[in-house]
Amino acid sequence: MSALIRHSTSGIPLFFVVKNDLAAWQQQQPTFLQNWLNSCDFAKQGLALVVDPQTGALSQVYCLVNSLDDFWLAGDLANKLPAGLYQVQACEQQLEQIALGFMLGGYEFSEYKAKGAAKAQLAIADATLYARLNQQANAINLVRDLVNTPAADMMPQHLSQVMADLALTYDGRFSEWVGDELLEQNYPTIHMVGRASENKPRLLDLRWGADDAPLVTLVGKGVCFDSGGLDLKPSSGMRNMKKDMGGAAHVIGLAQLIMAAKLPVRLRVLVPAVENAVSRNAFRPGDVIKTRKGIMVEIDNTDAEGRLVLCDALTEAQNDDPQLLIDFATLTGACRIALGTELPGFFATDRDVANGIIDAGIAVADPVWQLPLFEQYKSLLKSDVADMANCASTPFGGAITAALYLKEFVEPTTPWVHFDVMAWNLRSLPGRPVGGEALGIRAVFNYLESRFH
Repeated sequence: MSALIRHSTSGIPLFFVVKNDLAAWQQQQPTFLQNWLNSCDFAKQGLALVVDPQTGALSQVYCLVNSLDDFWLAGDLANKLPAGLYQVQACEQQLEQIALGFMLGGYEFSEYKAKGAAKAQLAIADATLYARLNQQANAINLVRDLVNTPAADMMPQHLSQVMADLALTYDGRFSEWVGDELLEQNYPTIHMVGRASENKPRLLDLRWGADDAPLVTLVGKGVCFDSGGLDLKPSSGMRNMKKDMGGAAHVIGLAQLIMAAKLPVRLRVLVPAVENAVSRNAFRPGDVIKTRKGIMVEIDNTDAEGRLVLCDALTEAQNDDPQLLIDFATLTGACRIALGTELPGFFATDRDVANGIIDAGIAVADPVWQLPLFEQYKSLLKSDVADMANCASTPFGGAITAALYLKEFVEPTTPWVHFDVMAWNLRSLPGRPVGGEALGIRAVFNYLESRFH
């Protein structure tokens, strides 16, 4: 349970005032309050802590906002308010978004430093809402924690433990294939990418739900650290590559949310977990690999390794004929160039699913943007010695060509969605501190919840 909310029916009243309404609203307030707000320059400061003149105790808080519809209007308050218990004065619908923004803004990754001071809390009277808020905040913060954890402590074996613990918590089933077992069970590209590391490559597999429920399969790129392989990244490009398992973190967090909410689906989560390291047995540019699907792939660049581990996992994912297949990956810098770092791009083979996810994201202030699977670019993946190359002959349209590569491993009958996400906040915004971030999973969960209810 989050320490930022408490199941309680009382707290210091917390009010939100819309800027455009401030003058008219203030004239209707008692003289004492008008004078207090003027003395603390509320119109400029945007936050007023009102003290009871009799007791000297904090009695009310007023926060100035642009709009009550802004999901992140309380995103900074957990760090601005004095420690204490506050009760939002708003309707239930507004309360849910205000409280979740408040909780996400109060997140702090403190595993490797002294714990911060106690923070403000919100009182949530409704038990159902209290549980739902905890489910959502815990899932988002799990993604953040996994991405923020240094690579030395978040290698394939650590991801394995996280998924095994989830299976135990929610009565699921967990299995994995490790090291040379990947070759024995025909997952050659996962093994090839991860074989140079002392941290053995793995394919992690979590299953949950009733056998007769509709099957939703999630696949997440779990490159726990990406040096670039023999096509070594520069130091600046390698600095934050602990986040290259962000796709895995996203599907793990989404899976936790699905299981905690007990959605009536049959869930499968596949994470190909590797470290793309440099050693005497590292795979090389020019190598050719036969994938699980049988497609022969020439390695043009060892730094295009994410699609290699994903292609075997996507092939495996379709053995059970899922009703919906979704993958998340920190796949290309090209998607960041196209959309920036804060708007996740996705590709989809089913228009209704794509539109449903877009609408679901808008409804919960978790926007996503669809990019095209432009088939004309498929020829850019041509290889002279194999069926295809692992990356295109040009950097242009890199997010599209990466998605087209993955599409070769998805059956035409499988509704498939591919998310290309940053998984990292480069700047601090209300509710979204710098560091690991979950992008698009509230949109997907909202879609799943409305589709499978």
